[in-house]
Amino acid sequence: MQLQQLQYFVAVAETRHFTRAAETVHVAQPSLSQQIKALERELGADLFLRARGNITLTDAGEALLPLARRILADADTARHEVLELAQLRRGRVRLGATPSLCTGLLPDVLRAFHDRYPGVQLMIEEGGSHDLVRELARGALDLALVVLPLPTASPVLTTVELLREDLVVVSSPESPRPGGGRRAVRIADLEGERMVMFRHGYDLRELTVAACRAEGFEPDFAVEGGEMDAVLGFVRAGLGMAVVPRMVAARSGRGLRVTPLARPGLHRTIALAHRSDVAPPRAARELQRMLLER
Repeated sequence: MQLQQLQYFVAVAETRHFTRAAETVHVAQPSLSQQIKALERELGADLFLRARGNITLTDAGEALLPLARRILADADTARHEVLELAQLRRGRVRLGATPSLCTGLLPDVLRAFHDRYPGVQLMIEEGGSHDLVRELARGALDLALVVLPLPTASPVLTTVELLREDLVVVSSPESPRPGGGRRAVRIADLEGERMVMFRHGYDLRELTVAACRAEGFEPDFAVEGGEMDAVLGFVRAGLGMAVVPRMVAARSGRGLRVTPLARPGLHRTIALAHRSDVAPPRAARELQRMLLER
């Protein structure tokens, strides 16, 4: 039994006409008839009742029709899946992420993805969650790593929680220890301390400022307006301290003192987002799988 024979059988079953069926599958009518007869011989049963001007399915034909449609659909799915896998030899993934995630989470995952699919181009766009959500919604990105909750609810996006990350305080080893030298500091201990603060629209800025205000004070900015690398550089230079994700602090090397926040501390929830109405490309789905399984 050949897929081509099943395709011809379904065409005749749907058109109830050998000539029109042959036109549908772009084959000569005698060839189609021969293949149908070969299928009937192999199955040992007639599939059609052939009367002048009237083609109907036999009981055997009625039984075969849903099975043939399913087999052809499965074959088509298999063909597309294999083709998409083959296409991972080239292509692109457009991924958005906050700068802190580009520094902390992504390097190891992107290296593993590149090692497995070296022909796939990785296009990374850094930005705050608000900007990334907007770019994702308009189709400029395939995936985005964002901080939950989203700045504005978006019914066109699907989010999957990826991780919950602790925030820590970083300072220069040459500066006085925050909180009077305690092993863990409270947000209240940051009152009166000089802070290095991220630019407006940065998720970490909004979270830190909100936490300070919840303790009844406004943070004192020594420097503000930087991206992640600039903020860490200013902290190393002794201009002030900053609240950053633990992963970022761990990857930032020498020149930083890392102090955890006392319970309940500060945390942020990272999610992987994509559009609900459009399936991400195959390469993007593979990167999504690797991020979720990391």
